Amino acid sequence: MKYPRPAYGDPAVPMVDSEISYTPIKLKTPKFDTPITARENFRRAAARDNPLWVPNSLTDFQSLGANDIIAHHVRGMQVHSDFLRPATENYDFLDWFNTEWEWVVSAGGAMLKPGTQLLADICNWEKVVVFPDLDEWGLEEKATQYMKTYDPDKVMHYDIGRGLTERLVSLTGGYTDGMLAMALEPEACRAFFERYADFVISLFDRINSLYPLDMLTYHDDWGTERDTFFSEKMFEEQILAPTRRIIDHVRSKNVVFQMHSCGNVTRFAPYIADMGAEFMQIQRRAVDMPRLKRELGDKTGFMAGIEGLDGVAQVTDERLIAAIRETVDIYAPKGGVYFALGGGDPKQLWTTLTELYAYSREFYDREQGRD
Repeated sequence: MKYPRPAYGDPAVPMVDSEISYTPIKLKTPKFDTPITARENFRRAAARDNPLWVPNSLTDFQSLGANDIIAHHVRGMQVHSDFLRPATENYDFLDWFNTEWEWVVSAGGAMLKPGTQLLADICNWEKVVVFPDLDEWGLEEKATQYMKTYDPDKVMHYDIGRGLTERLVSLTGGYTDGMLAMALEPEACRAFFERYADFVISLFDRINSLYPLDMLTYHDDWGTERDTFFSEKMFEEQILAPTRRIIDHVRSKNVVFQMHSCGNVTRFAPYIADMGAEFMQIQRRAVDMPRLKRELGDKTGFMAGIEGLDGVAQVTDERLIAAIRETVDIYAPKGGVYFALGGGDPKQLWTTLTELYAYSREFYDREQGRD
């Protein structure tokens, strides 16, 4: 079946406010008359079970960042970077493990403040590391406020923040010290990772009891854009088991698991798939994602950007449409994909949303024998 591509500004198409994930920015987007809800369609995409169109994060998701679930700071600490805070100059903050960070305006994110080192010796982690008391942060109060605006037709998504190695690195003072700890004191690191996995699971359980979660994103950066920080052997001996335990627990609660890992983590992609993560959120410019789709697409899915347009400021409608179709053709087979979309020119955003919806519906009609 051929689906319509309404002209920009067509008054017959209702417009709604859609929020760019982890920002206060809202954009006017067209609302299509879909046969099922965005939430149900996303669940089908995650399960690779006959989705009707390719979901996108802008119109189909309601997302909370790691810091967005607290009602107040505690003793000057906050959970994570506050992406909702407007900033025109760099500033420092403490996260809820009392490590000091610097928000860097030019990067749009935070880095560990140079000189910060709470844990000089990983063997002392049990004496030094103070795990947050979840009762102090007003989680219930914040959830009560948020649920007044909850849309049951959209995907409820929470980004839980720093994972095992990221937390180790933040406590030990940076990647050099963190990787040395893993190399020199593997038993102590493994013990810390298991304890931190307990904390992640307890945090997830608390959030999942307050919000009807559909997907959890878990961050653990495992490499630079050239290669991974550590070998498969170190991964298997220290990181694999506690990470698998987190994934198993989240999925046991019927919540989709998305693994975020920056860098060229190609060597770890099969592990992510085998652990059962429904989606990988990985760096396209560092990883050959189309190849991973071909090799692992029967086990896992991918968050995709529009192929070939990274860093392109201006593009014709013809090129935009061709790129959307190419991306759908690469990643959509059998489901297991959603698009990450943000702002941009209103007319091109309209074209992106209408073409993605219409073309991916046509794609799945053909694949599922409805054409």
